[in-house]
Amino acid sequence: MSSNPVDRLDGRLLALIGVVLLGGLLGILNSTMAAVATGTLARIFGTSLSTAGWTSTGFLLAVTATIPFATWAVDRFGGRRLWLAGLALFAAGSLGAGLAWDVGALIGFRVLQGFGAGLLDPLVLILLARAAGPHRAGRVMGLMGVVLSLGPVLGPIAGGVVLNALSWRWMFLLSVLLAAVAYVLARRVVPADAGAATAGEAAGRLDVLGLALLGPGFAAVVLALSQTAEQGGFATWQALLPLTLGAGLLLGYGRHARRAAAPLIELRLFAGRGFSASVAIMGIGGLGLYAALFALPLYYQQAHGHGVLAAGLLMAPIGLGGSLAMPLAGRLSDRIGARGLATAGAIGAVLSAFALTRIGADTPEAWPALAAFAFGLGSGCFSAPTMGSLYRTLPAPLVAQGSSVLYMLNQLGAALGVALVTLVLQTAGDAMTGFHRVAWLSVVMVALVLAAVPLLPGRPSAVPAGGQPV
Repeated sequence: MSSNPVDRLDGRLLALIGVVLLGGLLGILNSTMAAVATGTLARIFGTSLSTAGWTSTGFLLAVTATIPFATWAVDRFGGRRLWLAGLALFAAGSLGAGLAWDVGALIGFRVLQGFGAGLLDPLVLILLARAAGPHRAGRVMGLMGVVLSLGPVLGPIAGGVVLNALSWRWMFLLSVLLAAVAYVLARRVVPADAGAATAGEAAGRLDVLGLALLGPGFAAVVLALSQTAEQGGFATWQALLPLTLGAGLLLGYGRHARRAAAPLIELRLFAGRGFSASVAIMGIGGLGLYAALFALPLYYQQAHGHGVLAAGLLMAPIGLGGSLAMPLAGRLSDRIGARGLATAGAIGAVLSAFALTRIGADTPEAWPALAAFAFGLGSGCFSAPTMGSLYRTLPAPLVAQGSSVLYMLNQLGAALGVALVTLVLQTAGDAMTGFHRVAWLSVVMVALVLAAVPLLPGRPSAVPAGGQPV
């Protein structure tokens, strides 16, 4: 192994990475598993698809609304305490969901799960960024990218397996077991925060007004996008009402943050060109990736007649491509910077998405699978270096805020991607036309990523000691 400290990850850090990623995987797996079970849950509880869909929507809204609170709470209570509290909340919600007696109880316990996941999700970024330090940020974020790449693919597969072999309750009861394992390991591995005794003083007072505006504001916008997908358009009261409410709350937060002495999230974060470029690339790139993740299973089912489980298995190449590319690209970015790697990755992803526009109903499955694998490789090559560059240039006191912004915009990009794909598919004349339009949407999104790459920070040696963006 190289003697370069940038390349070394000692045993304690590797153990921390493994335990944190296990906890971070819980929310991704459970949310995607539950999404494929909506029809099953509607049938079992004798309710409508729209009502059963709130088992997923409620979870998503709870996650989104909780993330801003985690920004403040991680410094107030310490990362270790908050991580253990998030795992406990998630396990309690999972147990309740697995024992739910009606759809209302299931939705309620899924919301409790979402509160736990809303603590865990930004903490994954915060704990790993603080433990790795700026010089190893790319490599550690690349390892985290394995979870981000495989989670959305493995979830539907695992959900299909559980629904085929076991009761639906095991989707949630298995999460209890995994959360319990993650909790025990975290107590052994996650270190107590340095200076935890004075953490409350360092964190300052909670920006209650900011929390009341920002969390519900983002949640309302995500709800609007979810309702757009469900109702088949923006011009419905179910979408317009939460969109108007969310926009008003977010505008109110912007006004409040400019005046507050210590806002929940500093808007001056966006004054840094590198930070703005990084979060924009991750949000836009995530939109393009989720468009492909949403449309490809439908292609395999409608064009080739595969079932849900087979279509999920055919999705594996896109996750495998990302999981292979991210660790390598993240490690290289610590040495050579993000721009070159991100440029190459975005070009590869654009070409792969373009290849998906050329396939037809009679195209053998091997070709779209190969294109999806290449798309995952390209996405991994621009995602991990981009995340690494963000944490190399973000001042240490703003790591928690930057992580929350990154995760909230990623949630927003995913919700917008699903809404746009749904609208495209519903307005297309036939299934293949819709799929091709979605592939073109991915082409456009990754092309925007390519245009934003030159705004990323330069080589690591160009980052000044203070950690400010260049």
